[in-house]
Amino acid sequence: MTIDEFQQADLRVGNVVAAEKVEGSEKLLTLQVDLGEATGPRQILSGIAKQYAPEDLIGKSVVVIANLDPRTMMGMESRGMLLAAHGEGGAPVVIVPAGDVPAGAKIS
Repeated sequence: MTIDEFQQADLRVGNVVAAEKVEGSEKLLTLQVDLGEATGPRQILSGIAKQYAPEDLIGKSVVVIANLDPRTMMGMESRGMLLAAHGEGGAPVVIVPAGDVPAGAKIS
């Protein structure tokens, strides 16, 4: 991968304003993530429900890939992807900024 290819990914900081489990799924959470856009928060589905309770994510800053094509899962549209590392046993660990960063801040 070249630096030009990497720079095509629109990585931004988002603030989780709402979260809930997806009915009928053991792994999916629906997150409403504020990316500082005039259109309001984006709905993002993430397979982290086994590791994170929805209420523990509200108010947290996260890292999002914002320029992916929308994807439908369980009949719901996801408009981005939450970044996570593979922790112990392969469990997802959500990537968070180390300091205070405003919603929508670009990551480079």
